[in-house]
Amino acid sequence: MKSLNGVAGFRDYEMPLETNKNYDFSHTPGTAAYEYKGWEKSTVGTPTGSNIEQGDPYSLSPYTGGFDYHINYYYKTDETPPPDPVGKCTVPQPANEITGSVMDPDVSGVIKADSRGSERFNVLDGIPTSESLYGNVLAKTYLYKDKFVQMTGTCTYEVVVNREYTLKWDPKKKETGPDGKEKEVPDPQEETETLTQTHTIERPYSFWTIDNLEVYKIDQAKLWNYAFDAGGIQLQPTGYNAPYYAASKSSSYTPPESPGTVDAPPGSKSGGKERPDISGENLKSFAEAAIDPVKVKNDTLTFNGQTIMNGAEASQSGPTPGQIPSPAQIGNNVLYSPGNVVPTSKTNKANQASTGTIYYGLMSGNINGGSDQSYPIHGINSVTVHTPVVIYPAVSDDKAHNQKTKPAAGKSAIILDRPFTVEMPNSGQHTNYQGYGNRNYLKYIGSKQVRFPFDVYSANKSIFYPKNTWIEVDKTKESFVFFLPVWVDEGFYSVEFRTIAHNAPSGATQQENANLNLVNHIAYDTVPVDAIGRVYDFRITDIADYNWEQVFRKQKGSTVPTNASYWVGPNGIDGQPNGSAFPYELPIRRGSHPNSQYKNVAVKTGYHLKFDLKTKGNMFGSYDSLRISPTFYFVDLSGKRQPVDLYYHSEKQKFIKIGSAVDVQKRYVTLDSRLRNVSQATIKNTAESTYDLFAASSGWNLSKGSYITQYLASAKKPTYIGGYDVELITSGLRTFIGGRDVPNGVSAARKEAAVQQWYGEYSLPAETYVVAKGTNLAEYGRTHRLDEKSSIFLKKGFIIVNFDIETIQNKNLDQPHLQYIHTGLPEANQWKREGFKYQLKDPYGLEVRLYDGDVVFYHADKSSADDFGSSGTH
Repeated sequence: MKSLNGVAGFRDYEMPLETNKNYDFSHTPGTAAYEYKGWEKSTVGTPTGSNIEQGDPYSLSPYTGGFDYHINYYYKTDETPPPDPVGKCTVPQPANEITGSVMDPDVSGVIKADSRGSERFNVLDGIPTSESLYGNVLAKTYLYKDKFVQMTGTCTYEVVVNREYTLKWDPKKKETGPDGKEKEVPDPQEETETLTQTHTIERPYSFWTIDNLEVYKIDQAKLWNYAFDAGGIQLQPTGYNAPYYAASKSSSYTPPESPGTVDAPPGSKSGGKERPDISGENLKSFAEAAIDPVKVKNDTLTFNGQTIMNGAEASQSGPTPGQIPSPAQIGNNVLYSPGNVVPTSKTNKANQASTGTIYYGLMSGNINGGSDQSYPIHGINSVTVHTPVVIYPAVSDDKAHNQKTKPAAGKSAIILDRPFTVEMPNSGQHTNYQGYGNRNYLKYIGSKQVRFPFDVYSANKSIFYPKNTWIEVDKTKESFVFFLPVWVDEGFYSVEFRTIAHNAPSGATQQENANLNLVNHIAYDTVPVDAIGRVYDFRITDIADYNWEQVFRKQKGSTVPTNASYWVGPNGIDGQPNGSAFPYELPIRRGSHPNSQYKNVAVKTGYHLKFDLKTKGNMFGSYDSLRISPTFYFVDLSGKRQPVDLYYHSEKQKFIKIGSAVDVQKRYVTLDSRLRNVSQATIKNTAESTYDLFAASSGWNLSKGSYITQYLASAKKPTYIGGYDVELITSGLRTFIGGRDVPNGVSAARKEAAVQQWYGEYSLPAETYVVAKGTNLAEYGRTHRLDEKSSIFLKKGFIIVNFDIETIQNKNLDQPHLQYIHTGLPEANQWKREGFKYQLKDPYGLEVRLYDGDVVFYHADKSSADDFGSSGTH
């Protein structure tokens, strides 16, 4: 509370009021001689309470500005007013000013891939969804704006100075001396005189005030980009210290008091003869000395511990303020937000623009204005979202089971009724952007799928997948086993593969191998495959030689089979044991008879062998067949083996070479024969499946029942298969044995027809004449006697019949489809897979090196004619 009590005896005393101050204007006049007028406002209008009586308080708490008030006294007209006891001060007026401002945050920002300093991706090229971004903003630590104003004024004092002077002079006087003469003699005079002067004394003053002060701290920053979840992130300051400052409106000025009248030290003045005149004396110095300087105070401002404006009391002039220091840049970690995962909901997009804003908050304690500030962050880099996926698939090439005569180049062999493997690696070459390249891309896969243009099963056949079905596989795995059903058509196909990015939208497009172009979200590829059938399970099921009858029949003359068979070896179609064992292995030779009493028995010429074998695949057409091509060897009793040519007699011609133009012997086989033992059910099922497969497409004009009846009748009729040099086992000697158990949507007839069994016979002429291969028998006959006993014929040993077995599709004899032995890939030799043994040692010590396809040893010197007394075939 600023009090004016005790201030009295002045006129028109002016006291400027400051805002935000409390004032008590109670006043007691100095003497009764003066009349107290009261308080008056210096501008138009009279404030409430201005007509207070003497001694009444008048207060403003606090004064809010807008008026100056003056105290006015009026003295009586018959009195001389005394001098003012205090000076009159002018209202402070602005003089100089100092301004400062840093309101440009110098802000910059980046959005990059984690981790800062070792970024895995260059976001300008691309960053995958599920990877994370960091936002980083740099700016000034704080912002500020200030205005410091110097206020100046003058206090004026009226000072009465009294000084008593001792005046000395000597006017001389005349005096008659003893000599009677008149002379001047000293006549010293001394008086005192008080000199009173009124002097006007001025005391200038100045102080500094804070006219405006705004200080801003960092509140937060925001960054926006398509790649962020919800489109943006907020960066709250971390480890940030806002500036500390304190400001006080402490400025003031305090005029010095004056004694009103100053009694100067006594003085003296000497004159000559005249009394000294002191009117010209100047007593101002005594008035000056009596008035102190005005006491002033600045406003106070400290900033981060540094004094910017000093508010300590000073004489006459407050010290000139300094300036708020320029803000430094914040550290890298203040506005830093790592780990912002790009959501998988974001589809690929290129060069997505980034924007940002930094926000500064006005700190408390501001003076005269200011409000929160925000500034755009320009120049932030763009971000490209590109989620990479690759697919470099493969299908296992089952070379070991590819029995094709000419394997298809560039196509993986998949074999009917066998498993196969597809490889769908998660690694591969993508674009060579930072973080992409040749690497594993599992992290970005939403799904991985394969589609076959044919039916497939899962590896264990527990799940059936119809053709052209996209099959979802476990994306964490890279190798998958499927099973190829036996009813799938043989031929060339393309297997489709695709890897779908986890951010793929509906209707996403694809690109081969890798989605290098970010408009695509699917990597796609195809692998060409060749679906291939089988030929296998060759076996001899009967020998017409009577020495072998009870091997295959329950008893002599019986048609009941023992079900004994002689197999290629002890292994099945895929090399697994088939349950057979010696002696039921090919070739049939001495020692093959299970009864040791017949250990010396091979097969006599003229007796036929019954055999059958199986195929899988597209061998169910009317013009599909098997071709059996025999070759012949002779082995003597020492084990020497050599290729030979065979001759026989016909009723019209002697020494006909097998395979020559005149070799026209024809062989016929009946499927439904007494000793063939093919069940009626099997034949009927074959007929039924044939009808189901072909009747509609071929336009057959008969019922299924009629067709079956005809088919059964036809099976009892002989079927021509060829001669001694080659046999062609055709559809009349074929049954379907694939079974009819199928998943929904699959033709049962097609499955049954997918596995075929073929039935054939072979024999050598009863009287067979053996010569070394290439022997010109006609030339020999011109130079030698040629008859059945000629020495040129090989007799002491055995004729080995060797079969070359091929499948023929649709009568294409020039391009056999599958090979049992002479496959295009040596490892696919089915004869070998079934366990054929290549070294023979018979009970008599004969050792022979065997060849693939060796089926039977015929006695070169024993014939069926020996049993019947005549020649012929049986």
